[in-house]
Amino acid sequence: MFTLYFTATVVLLMTLALVKELYKPSFILFATLLILHLGNVVSITETCSGFSNRGMLTIAVLFIVAYALQSSTSFVSSIEKILGNKKNGSIYLRLMLPVMILSAFMNNTPIVASLIPVIKRWSRKHNLSASKFLIPLSYASILGGICTLIGTSTNLVIHGLMIDSGLDGFTFFELGKAGLPVAIIAMLYFALLGHRLLPERKDTLVELGESTREFVVAVKVDTTYKFVGKTIEAAHLRHLKGLFLFQIIRGDKSISPVSSEENVLAGDCLFFTGLPDTICELVKVPGLTAIKDSNFDLQNLDSDKTSIYEAVVNTYSPLVGQNVRKSKFRTKYNAIILAIHRHGQRINKKVGDIVLQPSDTLLILGSKDFYQKWYHSTDFSLISTGVTEYSKPHWKGHLALLLMALMVATVSFGIFDSMLAAASLTAGIMIAVNIVSISDAKRSIDFDVLVVIAASFGIGKAVANSGIADLAANLLINSLSGYGIMGIIAGLFFITSIYTEIITNNAAAALIFPIALATSTKLNMDPQPFMVVLAIAASSSFATPIGYQTNLMVYNPGNYKFTDFLKTGLIMNILVGIVLTITVYFLYFS
Repeated sequence: MFTLYFTATVVLLMTLALVKELYKPSFILFATLLILHLGNVVSITETCSGFSNRGMLTIAVLFIVAYALQSSTSFVSSIEKILGNKKNGSIYLRLMLPVMILSAFMNNTPIVASLIPVIKRWSRKHNLSASKFLIPLSYASILGGICTLIGTSTNLVIHGLMIDSGLDGFTFFELGKAGLPVAIIAMLYFALLGHRLLPERKDTLVELGESTREFVVAVKVDTTYKFVGKTIEAAHLRHLKGLFLFQIIRGDKSISPVSSEENVLAGDCLFFTGLPDTICELVKVPGLTAIKDSNFDLQNLDSDKTSIYEAVVNTYSPLVGQNVRKSKFRTKYNAIILAIHRHGQRINKKVGDIVLQPSDTLLILGSKDFYQKWYHSTDFSLISTGVTEYSKPHWKGHLALLLMALMVATVSFGIFDSMLAAASLTAGIMIAVNIVSISDAKRSIDFDVLVVIAASFGIGKAVANSGIADLAANLLINSLSGYGIMGIIAGLFFITSIYTEIITNNAAAALIFPIALATSTKLNMDPQPFMVVLAIAASSSFATPIGYQTNLMVYNPGNYKFTDFLKTGLIMNILVGIVLTITVYFLYFS
């Protein structure tokens, strides 16, 4: 009994640490695994098993494949054409269906990151709110991921756990038998009815008549500015398109609001709020200096060498809690922060003095290779880039798509008996023909995610070894057996779904896996349908922005509130649970 109580306490503390976001998930889960090993709940072999699991290794290789697929821009460039000029209800089908299809075969993070600026441009062009389309973009990518083995890393985690437990694992399209009907019905619901719950919220510059985020930039006036000594009106700073001068700092004096008759003096710090494009134009004006940086001459930008990026600061980023100046952003990332947007707030400080917080959106000026270097960084999520094309020949983009298609085909038709072998060969060819360089391949691998997955495997074994899995399985069966197998399936779905909303989806999958396996064993039933329910439930994170990476990515760009996800996502979670329960019942138990 000591082992059971010890393990339950450790897992509970782990869950609280994840919910409270005390440390990065990778640290929390690895520390939990170490404690469970020291408590003799898991052996050294079981502790290390996750780090050699083929599911985890497959995910590592697929990071490289997904990165290489960025060399093809055909999908992104075609989305705006698919959206067209029509503004009727079918717009959601035209958006969600292609995203869902592609997300079934490649990592959804680069898909969403690439399409955020496309959706925003299209929305502005047609005078629509981006908030009406960015949540559907994220949801579509999640729904696509539940349809194939490689649609999301969660599927591969469960696949690896099944093989470790002596089960056959999933075939490539096994999850699609239940996942595809779920995805189609959920998509149709959202396209026809669910989108009505989305907020039609203009971005924070609505007072300027613009639908965009409010960035704040401070520029310093030096003696070379030709309007020194002139009024704000005479300097044409009052009616700038997409820019608003809201404050002047002159020594220790703050001037706000700013009168049109106020004179501009050398040494003044002018605070503007406005659009990314117009901010970039402003900092090029001779005599107005945003940032002194010898490597980035803002008055003589070369678009062939530099570009503008938008990035959202991640929750566990080392940048959090540091001001821009002390963070040494320029030295570490070879880039500079031009301006910062904070959700719903105006920051009346110089950029260098702003203390960064999670979900801050940074307007960054960097070199052309900034996107490739930092796309998979855990410090921030890149959501927009001035780079219009990946710096590879078009034929390499087409070859990348062909190689991915061949990878899928070889596994589907049994030419390779494991996804790991097919993915490794595909990644190797992509590196060999320089679709992705060796250095970029290394950089593309998100090691924090891999540590979370590997540690979760060991923690899952602890849940099984301690007797928690059997106890939870008995509780699930005893409390829901009166509703038959459909009740037990539904219970498994909603337990997993709730857990994945508050901690990482991969961790939720690994922790609930032994419970699902014990349930099928006690019922003397085939574990396959229980694993299908577990895989889809672990990815069904619609109700919170923190439950899934793509939800977090659209959170700030869509100017959403936490409650927006609750309003739209709770119904989605319930709908997916109901449809999945019915589908799995008729597929496996009728």
